Amino acid sequence: MAIFGFGRKDKPDAPADSPAEPAAERPRGILDRLRAGLAKTAQVLKTDVRDLFKREGRLVDEPFLEELRAALIRTDMGPAAAEAIVADVRERLRARVVDPEVVLDSIRTQLLARLAPAEAGLKVAATGPTVILVTGVNGSGKTTSIAKLARRFTRDGKRVVLGAGDTFRAAAVEQLALWAGRLEAEIVRGEPNCDPASVAHRAVARAVEGGFDVCIVDTAGRLQTQSNLMQELGKIRRVIAKQIPDAPHETLLVIDATAGQNALSQAKGFKEAAGCTGIVLAKLDGSARGGVIVPVAEQFGLPVKFVGVGESADDLEAFDPGAFLAALLEGALADGG
Repeated sequence: MAIFGFGRKDKPDAPADSPAEPAAERPRGILDRLRAGLAKTAQVLKTDVRDLFKREGRLVDEPFLEELRAALIRTDMGPAAAEAIVADVRERLRARVVDPEVVLDSIRTQLLARLAPAEAGLKVAATGPTVILVTGVNGSGKTTSIAKLARRFTRDGKRVVLGAGDTFRAAAVEQLALWAGRLEAEIVRGEPNCDPASVAHRAVARAVEGGFDVCIVDTAGRLQTQSNLMQELGKIRRVIAKQIPDAPHETLLVIDATAGQNALSQAKGFKEAAGCTGIVLAKLDGSARGGVIVPVAEQFGLPVKFVGVGESADDLEAFDPGAFLAALLEGALADGG
């Protein structure tokens, strides 16, 4: 039997691993949030770029290019992007003494070319509830990303119902239930270890019957085999589509930015199994690996739709390549740090 939980005015204690309540002094603008979230990555790049030009009159030669490649790799942007930047600098600037800003321009141009195609808005239903399926490995930040996504909708006055479809993890269900209370959203869940597809079915049915604007369905982060995972996700998609033919309208894959290149290999199966339409890059504030967004966009061939840039429920931003690069590269030549 489905269990319907209704949001309450009183707010229960948050789970230990959930984002904190918004702080009054927290910066509100997207650029400020990205600056904060990318501070560690920007610091790595800033320090390494300055070091390249410590020697006055530094010539763009092969040793310089090797140092540049190593600096770029340290941001986790991946070998393909790093090599493209190095190749561009080699072709245009080899055997010249250049200003650091010229090198930064090449970095900016090459990264924008890779990230700009990833910019895309969230697809919503023309009529009835928008259904969003959320996938990702356990520990990727999937549950808290769902809460942050729900917060974006409730902040805009939308009514949201959550489907606790990760039924094999009691902690995930309880965490999502706590978030539902905090966000004044409704939640549908089943008994522990029950069929996740049945929870998805009931959540979508509740969204339709109750006139909700959005239904967000969590899914299992792990099953015994890849085959089991693919079968389960396929079943969830089918039961949703039976109720709303063009649903799910979005299937978002949550990737942990702090996992760096490992996150890419972990998540490949989810793209194939779930028919993902976009990526949420979580925990962008957690390490110096913010550059991982570049190979994420390239290897998965999916738009990065949101980035998690902090611990607050409000710290989920729609991805903007221009703002991302501004936060990453501005001040790369600043003194100190």
